[in-house]
Amino acid sequence: MDVLVAYDVNTETKAGKRRLRKVATVCKNFGQRVQFSVFECRVSQAQYETLRAQLVGIIDTKTDNLRFYRLPSPREQYFEQFGVDHYTDFDEPLIL
Repeated sequence: MDVLVAYDVNTETKAGKRRLRKVATVCKNFGQRVQFSVFECRVSQAQYETLRAQLVGIIDTKTDNLRFYRLPSPREQYFEQFGVDHYTDFDEPLIL
């Protein structure tokens, strides 16, 4: 499944800055950054549950915001891009 993860972490404190780094690191392990605080992830149901549990365990629910959007397939049918796009299609062959 394709999932969009968006977050807004309060970074007014050192603890907030640490949470922000941790959230970004977890998201990088499951997908790719498409904007500063937005990641697109292609995950199985089990991976989604793991991603969700890890991120919910990091954020402070009193000051931060975390959102998950399950994207319909095929992605290309429901997606429009304007401007610079750094997306890598994981279904395409990787050529180095």
